[in-house]
Amino acid sequence: MAEVTYLEAIRQGLYEEMERDPSVFCMGEDIGAYGGAFKVTDGLLERFGADRVIDTPISETGFVGAAAGAAHMGMRPVCEMQFIDFLSCAYSILTNYVATARYRAFLPCPMVVRGPSGGYVRGGPFHSQNPEAAFLHTPGLKIVYPSTASDAKGMIKSAVRDDDCVLFFEHKYLYRRIKEELPEGDHVVPIGKARLAREGKDLSIITYAATVWKSLEAAEQLEREDGLSVEVLDLRSLLPMDDEAIVATVKKTSRVLIVHEDTATGGIAGEITARINELAFEWLDAPVRRVAAHDVPLPYAPQLEDFVLPQTPDIVRAARWLAAY
Repeated sequence: MAEVTYLEAIRQGLYEEMERDPSVFCMGEDIGAYGGAFKVTDGLLERFGADRVIDTPISETGFVGAAAGAAHMGMRPVCEMQFIDFLSCAYSILTNYVATARYRAFLPCPMVVRGPSGGYVRGGPFHSQNPEAAFLHTPGLKIVYPSTASDAKGMIKSAVRDDDCVLFFEHKYLYRRIKEELPEGDHVVPIGKARLAREGKDLSIITYAATVWKSLEAAEQLEREDGLSVEVLDLRSLLPMDDEAIVATVKKTSRVLIVHEDTATGGIAGEITARINELAFEWLDAPVRRVAAHDVPLPYAPQLEDFVLPQTPDIVRAARWLAAY
């Protein structure tokens, strides 16, 4: 099979789910004739028509609310945020209404809200955010953030089939930078299960999204230059989170570095650290450390963005400190 990009994998997943289930439809800004800001939905309008690939006004609150109503009536909408930064515009409808609908009124909300996220692309503060932690404490939502093309396809299919609202984060830096051959058949990746991206025995890096690839680069450098065997755990599902996989890697290496692109303050590293302290503290031989973005809006200037976001050398330095502790 030919190698497929991360972006094309998401498109394939959407196409297959729309073919499989006529209740699945897409909605968002410029997703029809234009094919979306990054062309993820390119070609879907020609295949499925304007009733199932719907261009919306620039109102995230409006079309996410409309999607919730459609989901209550048995449809399975997939909303595209042109940039995931603007997910905040729909914060109230998602957290106050969608996330509580099943609990309050036994109303199913089988819907997906997806879109491009993250930095490393010189997008500046309005087009480079990672707002996943803002939604992590909302019961009733699910959050996924795949790092590979295979997982991107398998998890978008799982998200469409899920009976709860799934926030699907797609790292724009990965859209056309990574390729792989995809499994044949109905490839579905379950939500809630982490992926062991690299096995190791001396130190664990727990991460997700684009920093998985930074962490793998760091692990290779640490093995080559320091003789360290570094394990890399790709969470890929943030809500629910795979506690079993986290505990297993802690028990295996006893040293843990958490890496994510979101800011340090309020980032998911704090939640992971708390879970490790509660579930596996006695297995630790060193404090849990984190590498994350600085607590500033993301700059546009390339040199400043590189300084603010976690880079491979930052991960290497933190891992060396942890290994020597």
